[in-house]
Amino acid sequence: MLLAAAILLIAITVLFTFSIRDKDMPAPEPLSPTRHLDERRAAIYENLRDLQFEYRVGKLSDADYQQTKVGLQKELAGVLAEIEKVSSGAPPTPVKTTAPKPTPGTVCPHCNAKFPDPLKFCGECGKAMS
Repeated sequence: MLLAAAILLIAITVLFTFSIRDKDMPAPEPLSPTRHLDERRAAIYENLRDLQFEYRVGKLSDADYQQTKVGLQKELAGVLAEIEKVSSGAPPTPVKTTAPKPTPGTVCPHCNAKFPDPLKFCGECGKAMS
């Protein structure tokens, strides 16, 4: 009888210890309207780091590196502009997937980086081009 009472007491203690009640759970984090854009921005930065590494190792030619880098920088500029629009409350616009026609180059006023297409944000330093 004493052994059965001890087993029952241990079983109740274990069940109480490992049971989870709804009131014990933390409140879910609110969803950010820019969460998917932040994830995309992080992925682009990672791709740029990988691209630079592969170029330094010698896996890419200079032309391939520059072409891919500019493409990623344009995509990053679009994502950053979209984050800015969402943060300021403006309605989001879809990011263009086709490359615009080339126009005269743009020079960053902060780091003097040159780009063949006008960008809203500098692909080198990340600051606004205006």
